Amino acid sequence: MPHVDKHAPGSFNWLELGTTDQAAAKQFYSALLGWQAQDVPMGPNGTYTIFLLDGRPAAACFTIRPEEQVPPYWGLYIATENADQTAARAVELGATLVHAPFDVSTFGRMAVIKDPTGAIFSVWQAKTHPGIGITGENGTLCWADFNTPDRDRAKRFYEQLFGWGFDLGTDQSGNAKPAGSYLHIKNAGVHIGGIPPESFRDKNAPPHWLLYFQIADCDASTTKAQELGARVYMPPISINANLRLSILADPQGAVFALFAAQA
Repeated sequence: MPHVDKHAPGSFNWLELGTTDQAAAKQFYSALLGWQAQDVPMGPNGTYTIFLLDGRPAAACFTIRPEEQVPPYWGLYIATENADQTAARAVELGATLVHAPFDVSTFGRMAVIKDPTGAIFSVWQAKTHPGIGITGENGTLCWADFNTPDRDRAKRFYEQLFGWGFDLGTDQSGNAKPAGSYLHIKNAGVHIGGIPPESFRDKNAPPHWLLYFQIADCDASTTKAQELGARVYMPPISINANLRLSILADPQGAVFALFAAQA
């Protein structure tokens, strides 16, 4: 399995599940994605669960405090070499600091940011914890869609903050796709995610990042997730004849997507 020891700035380097039932979440994702749960102390009364694949960190989860009053969610982290500088630059570009930069023990330094269109993400400056330690295998993060009502503003913000590139791609004939098409996100020349067109956006959902997990069989895994208590928001569909995906919410309500390449 491809192991990762360091993440390039601007790449997705960690993900956390905030949930209302940590024990149930551990059971669900372990059964669905093959993760092994490793609990570590988090403060006087909390436990932080690191999900492992091949003994490497793949994700984590924690229990949402009642006073936070937020629904269960998957949170995305983006790598930076300096959390303080990135947070300050984000504010200059119109973002809001949800949580100013702070140290997480000796593991790293982070900040929580709401971009100018309303979506929340975190930045992670790695110290002893690089973040995701495995990629390209079933059960790993493989993509992230950014759902926003203002693609142009979002594009300018992330271009200036992380140096991301954006492209519409080409059709099967090699012609450039029209301006309203799916917009691909590149970091250091590597595709890492995208922004769906307005026609695909759920107008009832706030701006957010949707995380995709790689699996072998989208249909089988979607059925299994449903048997484990998940809600299916979008049943498996095929994209470009060789990709298949579905969108679900886990039993506590955190939304995520499953993704499989078809032969």
